[in-house]
Amino acid sequence: MKNKRKIAVVTGGAGFIGSHMVDLLLSQKFKVNVVDNLVGGHKENYKHHLNNPLFKFTKVDICNIKPNNKLFKNADYVFHFAGIGDIVPSIENPANYMHTNVQGTIKVLEASRHSKVKKFIYAASASCYGLTKTKVKENFEINTEHPYALSKYLGESTVFHWHKVYGLPINSLRIFNAYGTRSRTTEAYGAVIGVFLKQKIKNKPLTIVGDGKQSRDFVHVTDVAQAFLAAAKSTFVGRVYNVGTGNPQTVNYLSNLIGGKRVFIPNRPGEPKCSCANISRIKRELKWKPTIKFKDGITEMLNEIEKWEDAPLWTPKKIKKATKNWFNYLSK
Repeated sequence: MKNKRKIAVVTGGAGFIGSHMVDLLLSQKFKVNVVDNLVGGHKENYKHHLNNPLFKFTKVDICNIKPNNKLFKNADYVFHFAGIGDIVPSIENPANYMHTNVQGTIKVLEASRHSKVKKFIYAASASCYGLTKTKVKENFEINTEHPYALSKYLGESTVFHWHKVYGLPINSLRIFNAYGTRSRTTEAYGAVIGVFLKQKIKNKPLTIVGDGKQSRDFVHVTDVAQAFLAAAKSTFVGRVYNVGTGNPQTVNYLSNLIGGKRVFIPNRPGEPKCSCANISRIKRELKWKPTIKFKDGITEMLNEIEKWEDAPLWTPKKIKKATKNWFNYLSK
């Protein structure tokens, strides 16, 4: 008897990480149902699959998903990436973040539970660890510094509650600093690499926060997708995994790779000096490890730099204005 084709639902599948997840699943001949409201996601990220009979896109807000939603019927895996990101908007509109990242997650959990999916994989955030200075293991103390971090951690807590009470098979992956092609270029001030790429396009100085010696655990988006698939296929259930490299890179090194003049702007409160994952658990249990070298990943982005042409241009003056509430609320 022929093996039945596996079905996966990817919420946020038109977004940055979600669209790479879709690419990976289709390359492995999954039938893929993408759920996205196209607020943060873009058709550009999935249009190359429109003629693939295994691909289906449905425009819907996760907060409107009903328990009996047909897209989840017979699904083997649900990969839940949908949500809203960025720190500054979360400080200004915390209720929006709780609604989408917590209540929206519950809606997806309920549809998954009613469809008896075999595994639910949650895209959590390493921001739950707060102001870290060393490599963090999954049992590190939770210390959410802003509403975005809180909303993602509360979402993770609901996922584990559905596992505990309803027996829904789940795993949660805490993503560190994902980067790569298709990364978001929203109007909100956010991810440093996208900010730098637009500044380079316009021949403007790269805005370095503080002294630039702060480091981030940048992990390539295709490696992140591989980690999620490994977590779905694994027999391990009810586990949290860090997804990073364990080899953080400084902002100064990043700016050197991108090239150009630099300008230094004030340090921001509520940001860690060092973001670094201890990935011993995911290596041991899921046999996963990162494969893309940071330098190679940045070169790949530079080769497609024109895709950041429409991104907002951030100057020191604009950044100061955009992060005003950040300083007002997070300064201790």
